[in-house]
Amino acid sequence: MNDAQSPGPQDPKPPRIQEPETPRYAILVAGGSGTRMGADRPKQFLELLGEPVLLHTLRRFAEVALRVEQLVVVLPADQFAVWQQLCAQHQIRIPHAVVAGGETRWASVRKGLAALPRQPHALVAVHDGVRPLASAEIIERAFTAAETYKAVVVAVTPKDSVRNLAQRGSYALNRARLRLVQTPQCFDLDLLRRAYQLPELPAFTDDASVVEDLCPIHIVEGDYRNLKITTPEDLIVAEALLRSLR
Repeated sequence: MNDAQSPGPQDPKPPRIQEPETPRYAILVAGGSGTRMGADRPKQFLELLGEPVLLHTLRRFAEVALRVEQLVVVLPADQFAVWQQLCAQHQIRIPHAVVAGGETRWASVRKGLAALPRQPHALVAVHDGVRPLASAEIIERAFTAAETYKAVVVAVTPKDSVRNLAQRGSYALNRARLRLVQTPQCFDLDLLRRAYQLPELPAFTDDASVVEDLCPIHIVEGDYRNLKITTPEDLIVAEALLRSLR
C-alpha cells in the first residue's frame, strides 16, 4: 500500500505587488516677445484657431492619459495679467501654476524647477510653450524612455541637405547622422535639478545641453508636425495642421 498522501490544494499565489507609477511633471516655458513674428503681442498669446497658442500647448499636457500631476507655466512677470485675462476669457479650467521667468531660458527653467515638489524619484518634461502640436504619443514616448535613460529628447532627421561653414567655403554633412531637436525633453527630476545647480554657460541652447555632461542623452523619434511657432508662416502651417486633426 502506498502511504504517500495525495497533495492537498496548492496555496494561492501571493498577489502581485504593482509598482507605484513614477510621478510626472511638466514645465512649459513661454518667454517669447514675438519680435520675429512682427506681432503686437508675445507669440504665446497669438490666436491659433481662435485660442491662444499657449492654451493649445497647455491642453496637450493636461490629457488625463499622460498622468502629468503638476503643470508649471513660466512667463515673464509682466505677462501674468494678460494670461489671467485670457484664462478668464477662454474659460481655462486646467490646473496649473504660473511662475515668473528669468532673463534667459536657462534661468526660466531653473525657476520652473523650483516650483516642483521634492520627490525621491520623478520625471519632468520641459517643453516650449509655443509648440502647440506635440501629440500625446510623442509626450508619452519621451516620458516612457526617460524611465530607463533619465535624459531624453525628441528629434527628427533633417529633410534638407546640410552644410557646415568653414574658413574657406563649406562642406557637406551626413544628414543621416544629424537630428533636429524638438521638445518635450524629459529627464529624471533629480538629474535635471543637479544639472541646473551648475553655472550657466553660453553653450546651453536647450535642457539637453545643460544635462549632457552628467548623463548621455537618448533620442526618441519626434514628429515634423511638432513645429515651434517662430515666424508668421509657422502660424499658418500650425492652423492648417490643427484643422486636419479635427
